[in-house]
Amino acid sequence: MKMMKVAKSLCAVLVLTLPCLAAQAVSPGTVDIVHSGYGAYDQAGVAVWGAGQEGTAMYGGLYMLNKTAGTGQGTTWPNGLIGGLCIELHEPAPASTFTYDVAMPKDAYNSFLEGSIGAGKANYLSELWGRFFKPAWAGSGPFSPQQNSNAEAFATAVWEIIYEDLPTSPAGWDVTVDGTACTRGFRSEGANTTLANSWLHSLTGCGPKADLRAFVYDGKQDYIVQVPEPATIVLLGFGGVVSLLSRRKRAW
Repeated sequence: MKMMKVAKSLCAVLVLTLPCLAAQAVSPGTVDIVHSGYGAYDQAGVAVWGAGQEGTAMYGGLYMLNKTAGTGQGTTWPNGLIGGLCIELHEPAPASTFTYDVAMPKDAYNSFLEGSIGAGKANYLSELWGRFFKPAWAGSGPFSPQQNSNAEAFATAVWEIIYEDLPTSPAGWDVTVDGTACTRGFRSEGANTTLANSWLHSLTGCGPKADLRAFVYDGKQDYIVQVPEPATIVLLGFGGVVSLLSRRKRAW
């Protein structure tokens, strides 16, 4: 009888577990997006070493993504422009509309690094965004030189987190030095590296956190974006994005 009870228990566990595994394999949502210009960014570009780049001049700042449809969690963002940060330097931006999956940042797979971002880096990205990201960097502008420079520094800090190994402490971040062996590190020139490093060094792992998601598509650039607050969603739904951005432009 005991053997039969154990067998029945194991069957019950399997029956309960298999649907859970199946559910994890299903994307929580999708967004149909296309790259549609930039928010605040430095038009001169920043020289980047990392992700296969060797001093390549790249735009550092916000990518504006035009969303036209979504499912599941993807409906959280109203259709229209979404500001995001590139997290795959070796992939091209989507020049036409693609259906991206919505994922937690820690689960976003980077094909160059051959692995997901992981919880540690995702935590730093959330804190970096929560402390220093400025919503006024998103949109069609115009942007001040200071906003462009700060947005570029922010993108540089994001790339440092993505491509470098986690340091023993935040003081170990340095966007001017490739601190990771082989081809998996990162460094840059031309950006406001002093500002980027100061932001990175201030991270504690316990600061204010932004609610972030990754938009991921194999073969195209992946992006980190912020989940809009309920009040923001209402404003966007009623066409209030202009008043929202103008109200926040006081910061930086």
